[in-house]
Amino acid sequence: MKRIYVVGTADTKGEELAFLADAIAATGAAVSRIDVGTRDATVLADVTAKEIASHHPAGGTAVLGGNDRGAAVAAMGLAFTRFVQTRGDIAAIIGIGGGGGTSIITSGMRALPLGLPKIMVSTLASGDTSAYVDVSDIIMMPSVTDMAGLNRLSRVVLHNAAQAISGMAARPAPAPDGKPSIGLTMFGVTTPCVTAIADQLRSAYDCMVFHATGTGGRTMEKLADSGLLSGIIDITTTEVCDLLFGGVLPATQDRFGTIARTGLPYVGSVGALDMVNFWAPATIPEHHRGRLFYEHNPNVTLMRTTADECRAIGEWIGTRLATCDGPLHFLIPEKGVSALDIEGGAFFDPEADAVLFEAIERAIKPSATRRVTRLPLHINDPEFAKAAVAAFLDIARQ
Repeated sequence: MKRIYVVGTADTKGEELAFLADAIAATGAAVSRIDVGTRDATVLADVTAKEIASHHPAGGTAVLGGNDRGAAVAAMGLAFTRFVQTRGDIAAIIGIGGGGGTSIITSGMRALPLGLPKIMVSTLASGDTSAYVDVSDIIMMPSVTDMAGLNRLSRVVLHNAAQAISGMAARPAPAPDGKPSIGLTMFGVTTPCVTAIADQLRSAYDCMVFHATGTGGRTMEKLADSGLLSGIIDITTTEVCDLLFGGVLPATQDRFGTIARTGLPYVGSVGALDMVNFWAPATIPEHHRGRLFYEHNPNVTLMRTTADECRAIGEWIGTRLATCDGPLHFLIPEKGVSALDIEGGAFFDPEADAVLFEAIERAIKPSATRRVTRLPLHINDPEFAKAAVAAFLDIARQ
């Protein structure tokens, strides 16, 4: 039977853990109380910390019994992650914690499938939660007061959290319509292209469009690694620029790794490789002063990539795609790679683009399964979108 997992450190948050579990059980939901504490528990749990710790690769002694709390928290986070990956009865999961508990519990939550309800009631939820949420769908709920015993406010917060997770578990999202899903990457400056592609494919595919902001690309690739995508149309590879040249929306070194691992049908392009993203002008590193910038809005400033940077970007992308053995078709729009890189536009630079295109074409090492096609079009031309659709349908049928 599916159950709601209620997770906390029963050594320091036992009273709150018991209250939350009882509030969820009062809704009629089945509950499992999970202890991820590193010291003796103050309340009973259905799954003890010792059992969780036993899932650590080095065994329970790597988690419990030591004197270094930081090391114990890190080890328990790994053990809890491995524990939840063995479970098939999780209907939803809710955690409570301060700094240590939040780190432990969200480690496990991030390993669970997207769409499975996840709430983390945390003393850290009103700050920067990116390290805890990453590319998952964890809902961070502020505890408001510290968790040092129940009080009139914490009871209300935990009651509301119980109602929320119970409702999510009781009324799961409807099943998908059965169409295969594909991932697409988009930026504001490639929106006309990607929107047109999605419009042309939506009758046959569930089109998931991801904003190419670093987390967007990672989320798409996580879905692909999880077997939830049937193909990728990666028009907007701009996150590589920020990775290589210090921008604020970077990919990771594993960008394109999922393409090699899965062999999914892949259509790629050079969308927004003419720019590196920074925040407001005052935040731009001093060594970039004097470069060509464009103020996208008061909080986002774009820097035009130079010919030398374009060469490095092209080689980086091409080298990684050259490791892919699945069906791959890379499209190069010779008349510009973004809404700014167009004749008369702020970033129009045919010479830099030519260096980029040549570097990609050379490094990707075209083969029977890897094709590169140049098109005398701008990336946002309707004909380019049609070409991308045709390329994807061609390789998806192979």
